[in-house]
Amino acid sequence: MDQYIGKMLDNRYEIQECIGTGGMAVVYKARDHRLNRLVAVKILKPELASDADFRRRFHDESQAVAMLSHANIVSVYDVSRSDGLDYIVMELIDGLTLKQYMQRRGTPLNWREAQHFITQIMRALSHAHSRGIIHRDIKPHNIMVLRDGSVKVTDFGIAQLASAAQNTMTQEAIGSVHYISPEQAKGSHVDCRTDIYSAGVVLYEMLTGRLPFEGDTPVAVAIQHIRAIPVPPCDLNPDVPRTLEAITMKAMAPELGQRYATADEMLEDLKEFRKNPDYEPAAPTPEDVPDEPTMVVPAKVITASVRVPVERREPENAQPERRERRRREVEEEDYDYDDEPPRRGGGVAAAAVAVVLILAFIGCIVYFLWNFFAKDLLAPGTQEYEVPNLLGYTVEQLEQNKTILGDFTLERGDVKYSAEYKEGQICEQNPMPGTMVREGTMTITVNISGGEDKVYMPFVETWDARQALKTLQDEMGLVVNQEEDWSDTITKGYVISQSLMKDTEVWPGREVTIVISKGPEQKQATVINFLNVPLEQAKEQIIQLGLKVGKVSEYHSDEYAEGRVSWQSVPQGEQVDKDTAIDLWVSLGPEPVDTPEPTPDVTEPPEESIPVAEPTENVGAATSTQVITVDLSPYEGTVNVRIVVGDMTLFDGSVDADMNSAKSVPATASGLQVVSIYINGTLVSSYSVQF
Repeated sequence: MDQYIGKMLDNRYEIQECIGTGGMAVVYKARDHRLNRLVAVKILKPELASDADFRRRFHDESQAVAMLSHANIVSVYDVSRSDGLDYIVMELIDGLTLKQYMQRRGTPLNWREAQHFITQIMRALSHAHSRGIIHRDIKPHNIMVLRDGSVKVTDFGIAQLASAAQNTMTQEAIGSVHYISPEQAKGSHVDCRTDIYSAGVVLYEMLTGRLPFEGDTPVAVAIQHIRAIPVPPCDLNPDVPRTLEAITMKAMAPELGQRYATADEMLEDLKEFRKNPDYEPAAPTPEDVPDEPTMVVPAKVITASVRVPVERREPENAQPERRERRRREVEEEDYDYDDEPPRRGGGVAAAAVAVVLILAFIGCIVYFLWNFFAKDLLAPGTQEYEVPNLLGYTVEQLEQNKTILGDFTLERGDVKYSAEYKEGQICEQNPMPGTMVREGTMTITVNISGGEDKVYMPFVETWDARQALKTLQDEMGLVVNQEEDWSDTITKGYVISQSLMKDTEVWPGREVTIVISKGPEQKQATVINFLNVPLEQAKEQIIQLGLKVGKVSEYHSDEYAEGRVSWQSVPQGEQVDKDTAIDLWVSLGPEPVDTPEPTPDVTEPPEESIPVAEPTENVGAATSTQVITVDLSPYEGTVNVRIVVGDMTLFDGSVDADMNSAKSVPATASGLQVVSIYINGTLVSSYSVQF
């Protein structure tokens, strides 16, 4: 059983289980009892804890990661030492390593997915480099893929502060050999471009499903990183876009000057290349993939392997069989014989190898002395030249005026966007102006300005209209015209279509029209006349029109026979939305009249007749129900309607005249009554109705 399982560190972190093993440390899942959360605890391996160099590297990692805070870098919560153990407490990540993810796919990743992952990796490196931290071991095993598709860079186990590496020539090339940079393989000075090379190898593997270099031994692989050029990704996977291939190959350039200078520079190219963000990758299939351990490659062996066979390289036009035989001989010379099993004559072979290594080491010293001192001693009269300032010139101007270049020659580089230099002008040069160079290094590489960074129309269809407006108006400065339309497929408030196609070049102030969904079209029906129609028949007609039967009430009526509709809530001819409820009144027939008792015959003068225009109390008279209808067709918008019958107000409220051409209200009264209609407080009609 693992000696750390169940152990409590600093009376806070309870070790639960081992979840990973690296070259220098073991990672455990633990519970933080103080904050009641699960964390990852990284403990230096016991066999390395006594080594001062490894303890220093582990301490450097804790310092390095503690300086970083980025969404694509694993978070560090605590760095401590307990009971002689050095450990780091980090966030516990629920996901797969990128290596596992690629192997589970079983095929090269879709290039869109690869572009998505490498962009996040470069953002993490950009942040680390801005803090002076070089990772030095970028590989898929040190990149975690989370469930939401985001990635986090982990394991800064051999990270190095840039300031601490400025004047250091390492004696060992540290890193995973398949992802190691040429300068690491040589044991030379490393900078941020080392991480960019390794990231380029990761991108290459994602696009092609294979590593750029393979070999029987780590040394053989390292040699290929130094002097070989990988097969272009498009030759292995025709679906890879040429632009993405160019980005990959530039990141993997063996010469530092041809490689991306910074992570931000590579991010800019990736930004230009970005495509449809709606792409969804297929779900991976389960399969476990072992981690590739971080290797320690002796720099002297690599250097010897590089220097010795160079002078004996076969010409390109040599016979294939002869070239293949020579390749095998070189790899056999490169092989570390200390790894072979013992055999007869091993002592002689070991002595021979030692002699070769010593001679190779001496050769390296001679080589460096030649580069730095011997040339000046043999050619003391070698002249130096100052590099002219070519910034702002066009290539045509330099060709017309040869005096500007002088003895220098010009080499075209890349086209880069620049707000400072106009399109066609030189915006960057290498070497920089004013640099002193010797004869033989008289070439200036220039990058040409492509003008200001171009902006392209995004694909905003199916976006929330608010997000689309924010992106187009606030962020891009476009003038957005909005239109609305019905849609059965696009949710209300989301964009149906756009007037400019995706990837159309745009600029601030350019107009674009987006059509916003109003949701499914509300279909309407024309209300028919249900008055004097039997109730059941009226219900069937309402349903056939796509409407709903609302509240059904019963009242006495002298006008309509029993069982027939005497009133409807929506007048005939009005347009209403489907599923609108129609209320109905059904007649109970005339109200029964009580037979009056006989009265004595008393001669009295007759009462005066009631004027037509005046209401009467009609005490004891029979009542009936009439529908009072107000014509609203002459009006627009919302109006206030007040209906008064006699001294009783039947209705007083707001009505939308655009949606209702009339307002109908039932009135129950007896005798002759005066009906008064008020619109917005003004009397517009007055007439008498006999109830």
